[in-house]
Amino acid sequence: MPAERGAPFHIGELATRTGRTVHAIRWYEAQGLVPGVVRDQGGRRLYGELHVGWLDLMDRLRRTGMSIAEMRAYTALALQGRTTLHERRQMLAAHRARVLETIGEWKRALSLVDRKIDFYDAWMQTGQRPPLLPQTDEAPAPPPARRARGARQPGKAIRR
Repeated sequence: MPAERGAPFHIGELATRTGRTVHAIRWYEAQGLVPGVVRDQGGRRLYGELHVGWLDLMDRLRRTGMSIAEMRAYTALALQGRTTLHERRQMLAAHRARVLETIGEWKRALSLVDRKIDFYDAWMQTGQRPPLLPQTDEAPAPPPARRARGARQPGKAIRR
């Protein structure tokens, strides 16, 4: 990261400014995701304003499902400067497409959860079990690329 204007500050202030813990900031740095950190004469890390924005970007990329390996690759490209603008833009555009796909999947899942809540509301209001939830006209979402630990295995029944 290029030199910044303004007085450098220590990790505690960076934690305050970003809302992240000192531990989280050190984790990001250990993963190679916080470039340009220098140390003062006492060996303490010094940060600047660019680190505030950079940590926010890294956190948002991680929260939206970008892998640590991809984040490292993006960081490495950023360190190379202007010559990698096109590659960085392509990476972010591809990530954006994946995020939009995930948002669509979550919206479909939320719709089912909302219908299930309505189902229980109707049951509690009338005292009678309503008919099963009607199927929607929406096409089913494709299965996720990877399954979380403990996720339901295909063929196992789900109780309604």
